[in-house]
Amino acid sequence: MSCYFRQLEQILKTAGIEVTKENKKDIDRAIHKITGINYKDCPDAWKKVKEIIKTGTAEEKESFILKLKKEASGTT
Repeated sequence: MSCYFRQLEQILKTAGIEVTKENKKDIDRAIHKITGINYKDCPDAWKKVKEIIKTGTAEEKESFILKLKKEASGTT
C-alpha cells in the first residue's frame, strides 16, 4: 500500500489533501478507484497515475486532482 505517496506529494498538496496515518489507506483506496485498478495492486495503480501526471493533458491532470479531492474529501 501507498508505495507511491512520496511521488504524489505535490498532487496531493494541490488537491488540498493532507496525508495522515489515519487517512492514508482511504486515500490509497480512492486512487485505486479513480484509476480503475483493483485495490492493493500498487504497481499498476502507480503506472496509471504516472501516465496521467507525466504524459496526460492538462485537462486529464486537473480531472484526476478534482476526482481525488472529491473521493478523499471524507478522509482529510
